[in-house]
Amino acid sequence: MSTETKNRYIEAVGRRKTAIARVRITPATKGSFVVNEKDVKDYFATGELQMIAQEAISKGEVGEKFLVSVHVLGGGIHAQAEAVRHGLSRTLVMRDENVKNTLKKLGFLKRDSRQVERKKFGLKKARKAPTWSKR
Repeated sequence: MSTETKNRYIEAVGRRKTAIARVRITPATKGSFVVNEKDVKDYFATGELQMIAQEAISKGEVGEKFLVSVHVLGGGIHAQAEAVRHGLSRTLVMRDENVKNTLKKLGFLKRDSRQVERKKFGLKKARKAPTWSKR
């Protein structure tokens, strides 16, 4: 592998609800994880969200270290973490087809397409009707 192809990044898009994450991975000697130009620990405040965002690397059994760069926008913080996981899983599969089975079994490659249903006219929420009264 030449130095030009070795240092090339792999890019993929991950989505969840209205959150969109553009994920780039580059093979590196020392791993780092940056989300919107902040460290992953600074961007995702709770340990649960950090774990969700990095789950594809930890459970995907990838031996290498990567420089991970993510640009994420839209949605809430939880949906953003899941979008990062989805995009990261896609990049790892593009780099190495052998991790596809593991990530597919965990459900990381499937786009969770559930959306919030819109509110309808005459109702309080999407399906909740006002209290019915006989008189």
